Amino acid sequence: MKHLADAPMGDQAGPASVDDQAQKLARIHRAFKTLSAGNHTLLHASDEQALLQDMCRVIVESGGYRQAVVGYAEHDQEKTIRWVGAADTDMTYLETLHFTWADTESGRTGMGTAIRTGEPCVGRHILTDPAYAYPAYDRVREEAIKTGFALVTAAFPLRIDGEVIGALAMAAAEPDDFDEEEVQLLSELADDLAYGIANLRIREKHREAEATIARLAYYEALTGLPNRTFLLECLEEAMQEAKQHHHALALLHLHVGRFHEINKVLGYRSGDQLLQELGRRLELAVKENETLAHVGEAEFALLLPATSAEHAIQRAQRLTAILHDPVEVSGLMVDASVNIGIALFPGHATTPEALLRRANSAMREARPTHGGYAMYTGGQEELHARRLALMGDLRHAIEHNQLLLYCQPKVDIASRRVCGAEALVRWEHPVHGMISTSEFIPLAEQAGLITPLTNWVLESAFSQSYAWHEAGLDWPLAVNLSAHDLRDPDLVERIRGLFATWGIRPELMQFELTESALMEDPASALETLTDLKQLGTRLYIDDFGTGYSSLGYLQKLPVDYIKIDQSFVMPMTVSNDSAVIVRTTIELGHNLDMKIVAEGVESQAHWDSLAALGCDVAQGYHISKPMPAEQFRNWETNWA
Repeated sequence: MKHLADAPMGDQAGPASVDDQAQKLARIHRAFKTLSAGNHTLLHASDEQALLQDMCRVIVESGGYRQAVVGYAEHDQEKTIRWVGAADTDMTYLETLHFTWADTESGRTGMGTAIRTGEPCVGRHILTDPAYAYPAYDRVREEAIKTGFALVTAAFPLRIDGEVIGALAMAAAEPDDFDEEEVQLLSELADDLAYGIANLRIREKHREAEATIARLAYYEALTGLPNRTFLLECLEEAMQEAKQHHHALALLHLHVGRFHEINKVLGYRSGDQLLQELGRRLELAVKENETLAHVGEAEFALLLPATSAEHAIQRAQRLTAILHDPVEVSGLMVDASVNIGIALFPGHATTPEALLRRANSAMREARPTHGGYAMYTGGQEELHARRLALMGDLRHAIEHNQLLLYCQPKVDIASRRVCGAEALVRWEHPVHGMISTSEFIPLAEQAGLITPLTNWVLESAFSQSYAWHEAGLDWPLAVNLSAHDLRDPDLVERIRGLFATWGIRPELMQFELTESALMEDPASALETLTDLKQLGTRLYIDDFGTGYSSLGYLQKLPVDYIKIDQSFVMPMTVSNDSAVIVRTTIELGHNLDMKIVAEGVESQAHWDSLAALGCDVAQGYHISKPMPAEQFRNWETNWA
């Protein structure tokens, strides 16, 4: 094997002849010409594969070399050479030879040696070099004999960031080709080619990075669907086209119900699986000229160009049917209810943002009983804006102690004496006046304010109970706890801390939990009730009869009172069915050693009927409406 130092440099025994000098100059000129043509190719290259092919071509066409090839070093077990560029050489044939750059007999070709050693390998004679004596190279030798040329080869490593990625090899016709000066110029050409490859790869990485950034800017990673930004730009274009052609378009806004519940119960990965499956189903239902986007955590939108209200409703109905089938998530079949809102351009909005908002507002009005979809009708967006504003105001009211504690009395029916009160929260807004609990409690749930709101009520109730006790009035005060509160791992410790802070007796604080809240997670609820009971407090099941609890479960609960829901108490004087339910509940509670509280006592007739049935405690407007806590003492004096 010959390396650069072994390359023939002409007759060194005496002065070179004029012919030798002429041939030498011709070879140098050829190398310069090749280098110049190669640099020109580098300047205009925009693609790596095209650069390699063009470089091989100019080496043959402009430089006059017989052949030129580029091979890349594969780092597989056999250390294969992969052919990526060639001129005047059949690449398909080369691939059949299985060239290698391993340190084996078959890997000692010029190309293999240059890659392995990182040094130029020149002066290899194909007809006489043992490295080409293998039967696999018979065709190479036959081609050399046929053309009458010796085919001397030279191979130059291609190095990028210190690593040899492959080699550039070429063949010349004369044994004296590739002298020292020529090799230096061709080595420079190989270095330039390596630089060009590196530069193109950097540019390609930049293009890929830009494409990635663009994709992140316009596509949602979880589902791979276009995002809100992409949709708004499409909407802008679609609206312009709709104006020009005087037609309408529709936007459908889809919301996946129970998504947060699935996240809490099954985990976020399950929620992701649900969205991915629903996204796939929607993609299959989308037509070529429509745009589907993932515009929120659990929200999708579908742009329907050149469509009518009737057609938009039909599409909403079809999508509801497509998404109706359960989705398998974490081995469970989950029903994912989807609500769809519809808004139309130009009737409902004339800008992309407004159309999306109004489709979203319509979606909030969609109900399963009405097909799961709703058309925007006006006013919905304003209502949603009011809700958002009230959420912020409610947070401020909680943080700045601007809520009001109200109390509704409970009276022992047999003695007519006040036996306690239920603590209730009220909110008097500085602008809108008194906000009903039916409005601001759901707002608190949507805004994640249930825990702060419960904490405010607990603090206020303990403070009020302490004030009554200091005044010699030991009226128990009951606080309502929601299903969300029962899931709060800090609830019991927080209550324990309040008992320590105010130093009041446990029996002066009571807690009411609705039957439906208990049934959301019976096992967890039972554990929380047991912990509360161990503090020495009294516990109520509120709204009894509406939560579908079993008698077996009721027996396990460490509760002291059952509150019969007012929906049974209020009609009991005119409905025999309601009267039977009330009587049965009283008997059941007493048999379980529990006391019974009747809610919704609105008249003396209610009072008398409940007294006849042996009910223990009454609560309702016949006794008193809820009142500010500071008025309770005066009321009690007058009641007596």
